[in-house]
Amino acid sequence: MPPAARTARPAHRCTECGFASAKWVGRCPECQAWGSLHEVGSVPSGGLRAVSAGPVTAPARPIAQVELTGARAVPTGIPEFDRVLGGGLVPGAVLLVAGEPGVGKSTLLLEVAHRVAESNGPALVVSGEESAGQVRLRAERIGALHDRLYLAAETELSAVLAHVDQVQPTLLVLDSVQTVRSPAVDGTDGGSTQVRAVASALSGVAKSRGMTTILVGHVTKDGAIAGPRTLEHLVDVVISFDGERHSTLRLIRATKNRFGPADEIGCFEIGDAGVVGVPDPSHLFVSRRSAPVPGSCVTVTMEGSRPLLAEVQALVAPSGGGSPRRAVSGLDPQRVAMVNAVLERRGGVRLAEADVFAASVGGVKIAEPAADLALALAIASAARDTPLPAGMVALGEVGLSGEIRRVGGTGRRLAEAARQGYRVALVPEDAGSAPKGMRLIEVPDLGTALTRLS
Repeated sequence: MPPAARTARPAHRCTECGFASAKWVGRCPECQAWGSLHEVGSVPSGGLRAVSAGPVTAPARPIAQVELTGARAVPTGIPEFDRVLGGGLVPGAVLLVAGEPGVGKSTLLLEVAHRVAESNGPALVVSGEESAGQVRLRAERIGALHDRLYLAAETELSAVLAHVDQVQPTLLVLDSVQTVRSPAVDGTDGGSTQVRAVASALSGVAKSRGMTTILVGHVTKDGAIAGPRTLEHLVDVVISFDGERHSTLRLIRATKNRFGPADEIGCFEIGDAGVVGVPDPSHLFVSRRSAPVPGSCVTVTMEGSRPLLAEVQALVAPSGGGSPRRAVSGLDPQRVAMVNAVLERRGGVRLAEADVFAASVGGVKIAEPAADLALALAIASAARDTPLPAGMVALGEVGLSGEIRRVGGTGRRLAEAARQGYRVALVPEDAGSAPKGMRLIEVPDLGTALTRLS
């Protein structure tokens, strides 16, 4: 069929996420929004067009001749933040920091901008949620005033770009990307189309100027980053900022990092002086008491390359009738249910008619299998109302047949426990050599572990 005879089909585009469809539908298949598809013109129904070679931006070179100067990380001066980033901020990188309201994102990033202004050049903070006076008050409270730290309150993308042209910053902090609107595209403020357009424009400016850009993002009630999924693909680093409202502990994790590890964790405490890094956070996740109590066991978790001591607590109480309760906080509910079943079947611990509560200390979330043995011992200790020996840690994954399996990084875990003063470790068989001053008790299965401690 000749090109002139090809018919044109009406095209519809979603105003929320930009999804294009040849026909109208009531609900967008991409973002699931209702009534968001509108006709925007016509799209030819022809096939693929041939593409010829065009000009290149830079000639290809042997990989060994590519310069690394522009890709090296520059430390911010906040060690916990630099640990998560893989060494610091890379020029031209775009970072997305997401977290719940009030968790401390703006305070931490204001301190980061202050450190950059002190050591590396001008920094620009653009606030779309607070006035400039509110941000100034926070900066005074945490001691983040500097002549090269600039502040603006804007909600238009064109105004943000004008401030960038005027200040020429080495770091741009936009708080938040959902509050800035681009006049070049349609869509509701904070919608998927607007967020993607703003992020794309700022990413292009960051790459062309070599300007590090940090975008603050909102999260949904499910904990996911608000906006289109493509937002996470546009940026180089995605950082989640977690913390309980009733706790001063704040954790940052890199869920995506093109310049470093994506499994590191940074620990902070929030107070009157702002967000302060905690270089040795193990004491935050372990209770300090004069004598052991039933239902408590200490394990060592791995957050990236960092071993952290964490305490698991359990409470077993007679059920008041009906179905026994199972409540979990800070642990994986499915793994807790599995450990309960293995304890009852392989360890002889009666739990079918009892309420079982399990939790971690300090608000830390433990999801790895290395804490299975500690969880099982804590539940058994609570059921028997007998405390475990003082100064003991437990490492190991519990299988469905009751066997205790080895976990990765056992040497570093035991070394951290020994450094914190623990002298006995309950571990699987062939766990390796013990650190100086520590005694290892190797157990092949859960039944043997319970017998050794009885």
